[in-house]
Amino acid sequence: MAEAIGLAAQADYHTSPNPMVGALVVRDGKVVARGFHRRAGEDHAEVVALREAGEAARGAELYVTQEPCSHYGRTPPCTDAIVAAGVRRVVAGMQDPNPKVDGRGLQALRNAGIAVTSGVLADRVRKLNEFFVKHVTTGLPFVTAKFAMSLDGRIATHGGESKWITSEQAREEVHRLRHAHDAILVGANTVLRDDPNLTTRLPGGEGRSPLRVVVDSRLRVPHDARIFSQEAGSVLIATSDRSRGDRLREFEQRGVPVVVLPSAEGRVGLLDLLRHLGAEQRISLLIEGGSSMHGSAFDQHLVDRVVAFIAPRIIGGVEAPAAVGGHGVDHLVDARSLRDVEVRRLGPDIMVSGYTG
Repeated sequence: MAEAIGLAAQADYHTSPNPMVGALVVRDGKVVARGFHRRAGEDHAEVVALREAGEAARGAELYVTQEPCSHYGRTPPCTDAIVAAGVRRVVAGMQDPNPKVDGRGLQALRNAGIAVTSGVLADRVRKLNEFFVKHVTTGLPFVTAKFAMSLDGRIATHGGESKWITSEQAREEVHRLRHAHDAILVGANTVLRDDPNLTTRLPGGEGRSPLRVVVDSRLRVPHDARIFSQEAGSVLIATSDRSRGDRLREFEQRGVPVVVLPSAEGRVGLLDLLRHLGAEQRISLLIEGGSSMHGSAFDQHLVDRVVAFIAPRIIGGVEAPAAVGGHGVDHLVDARSLRDVEVRRLGPDIMVSGYTG
């Protein structure tokens, strides 16, 4: 199963909105075929492995990281292929949390006389596919809050200078985060201040460039912002129902998609935006800034994971913005504590990550 999980990880997030799945065909204790789901719309891992195994699959065992599907989607049910191949036993890492499956695939195999074992290294499989699990069970994308700050928690100087607080090694890790997520979220102030590209730039030119989402309740961002001139990925502006109609028409005429959402205290309702992204099959969202955007997300308990890059330098200044704004908490007992915390060195910087739930 550990090898199957490693195979699944080779998909490297290209399967979204599907999970990453790996499979092995084992006969007489030896692996005779391997397969993994490469991207949405292509053959699932079980089908790839069974095809490679051919007649060797008959009477063999199939190890697969997630319960085989038993319904028609972009591809036929994997359970049909498993039964047709003559597999005698299936070992699944975790049961599929998708309500369309959720045990039905395993039961279909049992009904066909195939022995079934489930729950092998399930926690590792669930972590690998945490984006999929959150989306398929709630309809919302998995939300990662990322910020780069000084040792004293500042993300810019009091004059607004923010490039670059952290090192090149830390910035490369940020591009890996972008690659992993389906969408990036920033506020209008970040676009106005920094004029970012928000594309993925990994060594060799590889990597997915996710949907770039700008929250702009008053449609203040200029038409010539660099975010609108990039070919990679795409852009979405999320605005409130209080935005000016003439500005809305200007963006639409320029071919920039705009979604109008109900306002909450004069701002775009973040939960409504998450529901919109989830309905569009964006199963993961990386919030990149700025301070008020992170504050709103934390205040509304919308963040699943935090990734903080900390540079060993002091900026200081009462007016220098902190990493997380918003209302915050009144008492320390109410502060959000992270679990499963990991700490890594990236050049001179430190990366701290953990989960909020």
